[in-house]
Parts: sequence; structure tokens; C-alpha cells
Amino acid sequence: MSDRILIVDDESNIVEILEANLQREGYKTLVAYDGHTALKIALEENPDLILLDCMLPGIDGFDICKRLREERRLMPIIMLTAKSEEIDKVLGLELGADDYMTKPFSVREVLARVKAQLRRNRFVDEQDGGGNRRLYFGQLVIDEDAFQVTYDDVEIPLTLREFELVLFLAKHAGQVFSRETLLEEVWGYDYFGDVRTVDVTVRRTREKLEPDQDNYRYLLTKRGVGYYFNRDLMV
Repeated sequence: MSDRILIVDDESNIVEILEANLQREGYKTLVAYDGHTALKIALEENPDLILLDCMLPGIDGFDICKRLREERRLMPIIMLTAKSEEIDKVLGLELGADDYMTKPFSVREVLARVKAQLRRNRFVDEQDGGGNRRLYFGQLVIDEDAFQVTYDDVEIPLTLREFELVLFLAKHAGQVFSRETLLEEVWGYDYFGDVRTVDVTVRRTREKLEPDQDNYRYLLTKRGVGYYFNRDLMV
């Protein structure tokens, strides 16, 4: 079955170019030109990936991203923006986007990022629930095969990227990794971002992972070096 991609942009020429090229690559496409329509389609059709413009009539892309994550819709979201300010990129990532692209962009780069995100999600679907490899850190349990983290038997709704970050650090508990190394190991060779992305993802993950926001226990910082997982809690 072909992956379905929702293209959301109020500029018809951009939509037409993206739609034609994605269809040429074998994808099925859905289209929306405003925020209300985009949110409705995303919730009803549950596409495999969304290309989401930030500035839209009705509901903007940031709010759409936030509402989808609140509904625990974890499909990859690639934000599209005409702005180059760092705050727009960071805001999108903080709200749960997986990647961002600044206009103007090349179609080839869009296709590369789409393929990378779908490849990662496909791997998760193929592996989901396949075994019982688990890491235990007190009440926190990381299930590698189910791609799931629970605290006191309650699932923590992490995005795929957040889970990959937690899993990588937990499997190397006690070892400190720089932001550059985490970009290479967690985001992979096909990631086009910068080290600020790591800080944003860590912050979002801590908001979900840490029971006490004033006293982190699991995902820790080595000032001036990077991040690591608390080995002392490992069972």
C-alpha cells in the first residue's frame, strides 16, 4: 500500500509542485489549503506523513501540530516555513514536529526528508511488539520492541524521535554524549538540522519523562559536555 502524504499550504503553486513530484514517486496525496481543512483531514484520514506550512488561514501550522500531538497522532510532521528566524524552527520542534524546511526549498530535498521519515516509521511498524527487550530504571520501563516507555505502568506518549533519544541514552546509561554525537547517532546521516534541535527535543522529552520537573532523575545534563541517562537507577 502506498504511503499517504497530506500537503498543507495556502500557495497553490507549491501544493501543485509537491503533489506532482510525490505522486511521481508513488505516494498518494491529500491536500489542504487552510488550517481548518488540514486539521479535519489529518484527524479523519490519519495520513502517514504531513508536510505542514506554518502560516495558514484559519488555524496556523503550529496550532495544528500541537493539537495533533495532544490527540496522540504521532505521524511524522515536516514543517514548511517562509521565515528563517530560529524561533520559528524551535517553536515547531517544541510542539512536536519532526523536521522543518525553510522556503524556498528544492523538491529533491523534500523527497529525501520524506523518505527518511517514512523509512524510520516503517521500521517501527515492522518491529512493534515483536519481543520483550526491556530496560528498567526503577518505575521507568523502556520497551525496545514495543517502542514504548511507561512510568509506574502508565504509558508516556513520546514521539518516535523522543523515544529514539531515550532508548539510545538508556542503552548507554552513564555515558555522556555531545549534541553533535546525538545528532549523528539518533537523527542519523540524513538529518539536516543543527545542535539546537537536540536541546529542544531533550526539553520536550523531560516534560513527559520526569515526574519531578524541579529534580531530574533520568535524563541528565553534564554541563558543557552533553546529555546522559542516569545509570544509578538501572535495575
